[in-house]
Amino acid sequence: MKSFLRLVIAVIVLLSVVFAVSHLILNNAVQDDTGRPYRVEAARIARKIEAGETVDLNDYRYITHVEALPDGFAEGESDYLVKTIGGVLYRFDYYCPTDNRQTLLMFDLCFGIAATVVIAVLAFVCFRIIRPFDRIKSYPTELAKGNLTLPLKEQRGGYTGQFLWGLDLLRETLENRKASELALQKQNKTMLLSLSHDIKTPLSVIELYAKALERGLYDEEQKKKEIAVSIHDKCEEIRLYVDDIARTAGEDFLQLEVTPGEFYLSELMNRIRSFYTDKLRLLQIGMELGPYADHLLGGDPERAVEVLQNLMENAVKYGDGQTIAITFSQEEDCQLIHVANSGCTLSETELPHIFESFWRGSNVGSQSGSGLGLYICRTLMRKMNGDIYAAVEGEYMVVTAVFPIA
Repeated sequence: MKSFLRLVIAVIVLLSVVFAVSHLILNNAVQDDTGRPYRVEAARIARKIEAGETVDLNDYRYITHVEALPDGFAEGESDYLVKTIGGVLYRFDYYCPTDNRQTLLMFDLCFGIAATVVIAVLAFVCFRIIRPFDRIKSYPTELAKGNLTLPLKEQRGGYTGQFLWGLDLLRETLENRKASELALQKQNKTMLLSLSHDIKTPLSVIELYAKALERGLYDEEQKKKEIAVSIHDKCEEIRLYVDDIARTAGEDFLQLEVTPGEFYLSELMNRIRSFYTDKLRLLQIGMELGPYADHLLGGDPERAVEVLQNLMENAVKYGDGQTIAITFSQEEDCQLIHVANSGCTLSETELPHIFESFWRGSNVGSQSGSGLGLYICRTLMRKMNGDIYAAVEGEYMVVTAVFPIA
């Protein structure tokens, strides 16, 4: 901001210097050309003629011709004046430039307008572009540090309004995720403490029975059977606790939110095409987009884009880099979008597991990933009243997203 202000001051100073110098030069020219100086030259020439001296008009700036007039007759197309010298009328033709004061005024007006426009543009850039960015120059650093409490002032329109709105939305998203993670960590810690306490009781009972049997404290077979039944019951109780842990771990820990709405299929595909046309061209992967009817679909348009982006990324990562095809079909009141990639090496037995969280197939190779992409897709599709499934068709892996038609 300070450097830009220095630039503004330098521009203003330069404009002032240019204006002052130009105005001084033009003003001197105006002063030289006013006051009808041709009369002064005519008077000088008249004195020389009256004194009988030779007159050289090359020494004069404004008088162009001098001649005696017979019988006082004077006419011509140029500007002239008549003087009586020794009883004889003389005609003095002269040239006098137009009064330049009007030119000076026009220069002042035009230069003033131009300077005002330049200063107005600089002020606009300063207040609408530079200052908003200067206000948020440390904001990304604060976000990286985890300081998510400071909101950005909303600014509608302009060149930075959408950027500021998106940055503040990012802050809110990170803040919500941080709160969710803290809540999840607290929940997990509370659950582990509770389950560890609950498991201790049946374990203690099993331990006591085991020690009693080890020392031979019970001789009766009936009593030993009762102890065996009790140990079995306690084991079953522990198994239930373990099932609770597994069920909690399998819940929607990502807390994905969906905003119900409607969108046209063409809008969705235009965004996918804009995202991947250049990327696939750089990767030299062929992209085929089949024909489709532009139905109005139900769901969250942003989440729908996220689902198809995940499918496209998987097709890029786990395909053979030859072809990715997006085709369409319709069943009952649903729109089916099929994303297929060539070079599938996934076995049929692995298909039922690909939508599970943290599961990765045997075809991942050296590709990095968390095993959550398809799990997120399934969660989002079901929250949008849709579904998703996969199939291996020859050498193609085909993942189908099912959207309800609105």
